[in-house]
Amino acid sequence: MPSLPSVTKALILICVGVFSAQQLLPPAFDSLFALWPLQSGNFLPWQLLSYAFLHGSLTHLFFNMLALWMFGAEIERLWGGKRFMQFLLASALAAALVQLGWTWLIGSRYPTVGASGATFGLLLAFGMLFPNRMIVPLIPPIPMKAKYFVALFGALELIFGVTGGSGIAHFAHLGGMLGGFLMIRYWRGQAPFARRP
Repeated sequence: MPSLPSVTKALILICVGVFSAQQLLPPAFDSLFALWPLQSGNFLPWQLLSYAFLHGSLTHLFFNMLALWMFGAEIERLWGGKRFMQFLLASALAAALVQLGWTWLIGSRYPTVGASGATFGLLLAFGMLFPNRMIVPLIPPIPMKAKYFVALFGALELIFGVTGGSGIAHFAHLGGMLGGFLMIRYWRGQAPFARRP
């Protein structure tokens, strides 16, 4: 197994460290850095990015770090650390903005935490960069091409997001995919962005 590239490794260590701090510090720590809906009265500007380093449970942390390892490591090797970080920031920020829009629309007052928006952006990037790569997801454990895996997960997130009630920020996941898609289109000079010289 190849060693983890530097940014992927650093992000995994930071997320694990922050999760450990969450277990030791009072709940006010989470409240200060989670992404609160605009109408909650608790929203602060830094939450647009800080929420991505918090996690609600060990399982939540595990699956996000697994996705970061599975998809992020190879993408970082391809793009390099700087572009990889730009992509993750775009995905996390887009996830936050879409989630804020959705919580405003439905009147929710519950906060959002987790790197899922960024990792869903990575999932989309993997499907765009390696569309015919065969992968075997944990659920369902069925081999499929990356492009079909991405399409399936995107469709499920939309269905679950509209039906609601799960307590999972499905629209943040979709926002992360949207941010990742737009970032790749921007780099390629494709619509809706002007072609770059």
